[in-house]
Amino acid sequence: MSLINDTQKKIKDREVSARDAVKEYLNVIKEKDSEIHAYLDINEEEAMMQADSVDSKVDNGEDIGLLGGVTIAVKDNILARGFKCTAGSKMLENYRAPYDATVIRKLREAGAIILGKTNLDEFAMGSSTENSAYGPTKNPCDLSRVPGGSSGGSAAAVAAGMCALSLGSDTGGSIRQPAAFCGTVGFKPTYGAVSRYGLIAMASSLDQIGPIGASVDDVKAVFNVIRGKDKLDATSFDMDFRSDKESAKRFEDPISELSEKIKDLRVGVPKEYFGKGIDDKVKEAVERAIKKYEENGVKVEEVSLPHTEYGLAVYYIIMPSEVSANLARYDGIRYGQRAKADSLFDTYEETRRYGFGEEVRRRIMLGTHTLSSGYYDAYYLKAQKVRVLIKQDFVNVFSKVDVIMTPATPSVPFKFGDKSKDPVLMYLSDVFTVGASLAGLPAITLPCDWVKEGGSELPISFQIIGREGGDFEILEIAKLYENL
Repeated sequence: MSLINDTQKKIKDREVSARDAVKEYLNVIKEKDSEIHAYLDINEEEAMMQADSVDSKVDNGEDIGLLGGVTIAVKDNILARGFKCTAGSKMLENYRAPYDATVIRKLREAGAIILGKTNLDEFAMGSSTENSAYGPTKNPCDLSRVPGGSSGGSAAAVAAGMCALSLGSDTGGSIRQPAAFCGTVGFKPTYGAVSRYGLIAMASSLDQIGPIGASVDDVKAVFNVIRGKDKLDATSFDMDFRSDKESAKRFEDPISELSEKIKDLRVGVPKEYFGKGIDDKVKEAVERAIKKYEENGVKVEEVSLPHTEYGLAVYYIIMPSEVSANLARYDGIRYGQRAKADSLFDTYEETRRYGFGEEVRRRIMLGTHTLSSGYYDAYYLKAQKVRVLIKQDFVNVFSKVDVIMTPATPSVPFKFGDKSKDPVLMYLSDVFTVGASLAGLPAITLPCDWVKEGGSELPISFQIIGREGGDFEILEIAKLYENL
């Protein structure tokens, strides 16, 4: 069921006002967020003003927009005028956004109501939201477990009913993994399909903004609003470049019958994603989900992505390298916190020592080392070459199949502290999501089962990866699963 359609119908039919709908979400936030800690900043006054604007349009018989009256929470590394934007860091503790990111401008124009900013791992660096300078977010499914990261606050807010939808950013899985851990739908668009203008940069060749929601229809609706070329982001593009237009049209046509949409659909299952390191219960649940497609006429075949084993190593060389460059600007001179010191060098050193958390400092040092003289060719350049091979693996597989299906995470949500003391163990949480990020491909995760563990019902999700520009294709194929 689409929460957006349901909300808009009620508002248009005057069963409920947009103001009352916002009040209801704010009440849920007051009731639950003291325990979950999904939000870092809420602006009730602005939310009510936006709601009143929607109600006024209804009263005057005007169009309320594609997202009119729909409440959205925004990850706190995306600028929204009037809200703080801390990136989960003490470095930007008092920074307030002076302008809207392109995605926020588009959401406002579509009538969406921005409720507040959500918690994240500092500068989006983490897989558990334990690295936030403002304390961890808890998983609504089990408060003793992590919500995933880095968009943990965004996923938890949706899962707890504290907003209708949310925006996150995905660099190596930071939308898909927390969405999977919280039992929601998380969508990472093709790299460049959504403008990054107004997103605080982490790794510029990987970062992508995308939606988290309760259903595929909802995330598709938000994606439709925020996508498109932006003159303020040179890497952005319009979606009309697809060469296989007929294949794309089949999935974009809402009139097509289910049988027509899955006719001749070919699904690839990469053997490398089902080997060692994955929990048996996760593997079995994902295999059952894929079997459902097969039972309904979809052609499923095993495929190989031979360079998958190098994906995590490549990601954790390229990403820290870009991090070290992007975070060099936080020097205590132009903006952000500034430490008191006796010299310019000491100002730099002390500002970054106390402004950045442990994980951020770790990645800056890794990246700086990788880019340094004598190591650039051995690490960074070699990683970029392997990245090309990883992308070519996907190109080869997509010459045989339409989409790829894999697990979203190797395990169910883990407990706080289980992996935070071992960075390598934590990094393995991204093992199934980094491949699509390195190749710039669209990918979506959605729940396929729930298992009981430690007295709690915990979600298991699977991932659908599409070819470059095949965003609508994988959205529709994901929607098919909800209807099977």
